[in-house]
Amino acid sequence: MRSIELVFDAPTDSTIRADWSRLAAAGVPSLAGHTAPSNSPHITLAAGPGLRLPADLDGLWRLLPLDVEFSGAQLFPAGPGKFVLARSVVVTGPLLQLHTRLHSGIPEALPLTRPGAWTPHVTLARRVPAALLGPAMDVLDLRLQGQCSGARLWDSTTRTITPLH
Repeated sequence: MRSIELVFDAPTDSTIRADWSRLAAAGVPSLAGHTAPSNSPHITLAAGPGLRLPADLDGLWRLLPLDVEFSGAQLFPAGPGKFVLARSVVVTGPLLQLHTRLHSGIPEALPLTRPGAWTPHVTLARRVPAALLGPAMDVLDLRLQGQCSGARLWDSTTRTITPLH
């Protein structure tokens, strides 16, 4: 699987990593336990096993840095009685423009990452038992503003990151 992701400036990255640490301290299986160098807070723009980079990305990244605002939490199913917990990202005009322009050159992206179906978010924890959702919400302050300062290509097969900005 390959994905194109927005990454954050240092203050926003640190704030989200602090979320991971608070969740872990509360006994929630957060991303703090995933210590691979490739693991960093991000917003996935596109993903797919055959995802290829469009040739004309340089102009796209001129839209960065991009201010982002987070609003509340999202839950995604992760198996019986388990959930992915994520920060919701407010869909702004500039974020939507960047996402739409990117997808105009990558038709092989998975349907859930395409315009019209995409749910921008930043994952905080995976496989969270339903009983831990309350304690998880108690330790998070979900009001946050930040900035995406770069982009990267993540290739899970080769476990490599390629900076795009």
